[in-house]
Amino acid sequence: MNATQLSVTDQERIETLQSYHVLDTRAEDSFDRITQLASRIFDVPIAVISLVDSHRQWFKSKTGLEACSTDRDIAFCDHAIRQDDIYEVLDPTTTPEFRNNPLVTGSMMNIRFYAGMPLRAYNGDKLGTLCLISEAPRSALTENERLMLKDLAAITMHQLELRRASLNSMSLVDEAMRDTRLSSG
Repeated sequence: MNATQLSVTDQERIETLQSYHVLDTRAEDSFDRITQLASRIFDVPIAVISLVDSHRQWFKSKTGLEACSTDRDIAFCDHAIRQDDIYEVLDPTTTPEFRNNPLVTGSMMNIRFYAGMPLRAYNGDKLGTLCLISEAPRSALTENERLMLKDLAAITMHQLELRRASLNSMSLVDEAMRDTRLSSG
């Protein structure tokens, strides 16, 4: 998807995502613990914190996956951020929008189950997802599992907000120190 194809709403969502200054940053233990926990709780080999920008989904944290990103136009998470609740795909081989996707056909992966909960920013924009992936079929999430995935996504978003607030605070301190040096020099 190129920038000219993005809607105004999606451009605003991407601006919100960029305001977190998290894209292309190093792994962080607080996020890695979430994906490791999600993988164990839901008994899936892959759990990812995926952030969707204009042309890709980038993985802030991943368990059971080597890739750091995929193109947005094949991303399950791109579909998930268009939802208000958990987006679940039980058999992508029979789902029209996914059956020819390289993440399903085996040329990149062999996804047979996907569940993603949108990560909603302070202003309501959906930055990405906390998602679960399996290359083996599995049944739909139970109501209790859905609640746990929502809780883990909320914790993920809380960590992103803490990270953002910390960066903003450091920026304000740097600015104040610079102003002090200029006024005393």
